[in-house]
Amino acid sequence: MDYNLLPNTEIKVSKICLGTMTWGRQNTEAEGHEQMDYAVDQGINFFDTAEIYPVPANAETQGETERIIGSWFKKTGRRDQIVLATKIAGPRDFTQHIRKDPSFSKAHIDEAVDKSLKRMQTDYIDLYQLHWPERNTNFFSVRGYVHDPDEAWQENFEAVLDALETHIKAGKIRHIGLSNENPWGIMRFLQAAKSPATKMITVQNPYSLLNRLFEVGSAEICHRENIGLLPYSPLAFGVLSGKYRNGRMPDNSRLALFKGLARYSGEKSFEATERYAALAEEVGLSLTELSLAFVNDRSFVTSNIIGATTMEQLKENIATHQVKLSEEILKAIDAINEAIPNPAP
Repeated sequence: MDYNLLPNTEIKVSKICLGTMTWGRQNTEAEGHEQMDYAVDQGINFFDTAEIYPVPANAETQGETERIIGSWFKKTGRRDQIVLATKIAGPRDFTQHIRKDPSFSKAHIDEAVDKSLKRMQTDYIDLYQLHWPERNTNFFSVRGYVHDPDEAWQENFEAVLDALETHIKAGKIRHIGLSNENPWGIMRFLQAAKSPATKMITVQNPYSLLNRLFEVGSAEICHRENIGLLPYSPLAFGVLSGKYRNGRMPDNSRLALFKGLARYSGEKSFEATERYAALAEEVGLSLTELSLAFVNDRSFVTSNIIGATTMEQLKENIATHQVKLSEEILKAIDAINEAIPNPAP
């Protein structure tokens, strides 16, 4: 396994990060434990979760993923071997079951941190992330920003960082990061940081062969400000595994179970997928290998968040850290992206 430093730290994290959002809904506790056991045996030391998981979010299962991680820590005693990341949910309609007003106020951050620590049976979180912005902006399948002149949100970057800093000083949080954030938000948090401890060191956004929008503005910020991308959905909800090709809809797959998770299911996404599949076959790789190796290769990526519902998927996903793409393959990928640019938002 290859490792990178979390930016601005001496913490080494595996190039592959174990995503967990299916545990407690599509995967049982025992299956989650099996995935963690296997991942650690393969050299993975970085787990990512969130208070809202598993997804799709609902009141009955909220926090179950963190609880499963906590029960594995208790059973194995391996907490000190893991770099653990989680997230606080922001204010959206689908988070009302967590907190009726889930803004990033100090009271809400205090509550969220303590509940996550309790569920995960740990005294500290290595990387604590804001799951998406409080303000009205574009994310989750929305390409373009449309300004809302009547929004109630007021700039509060300093106050949010001050609230997080209390937990950093208390030893409950080691470092902080962002998720589903846009260039303006990333830069405003950087400007508001009063000390190295309150600098956002990572951003977790979608990034894959079907969505390279991060390259437009945020990738430059990563390089110039020393922030690492933690890309999620590198297989585009499984579309880039090839399992939905030719109209297939496997039983118990994410798209079969949850019809609303459709951001990678448009006609152009499937057209681009077919082109990438043809390229993969031409160069002797699986579509999964091509897709994940491309993300692994990006210089602004710190750790690639993969997830799986079966051990077979997990093993193939983790093994892609050994796959290296030639310049010729990368040029062919870019040619497909030029022909069908970013088909999924």
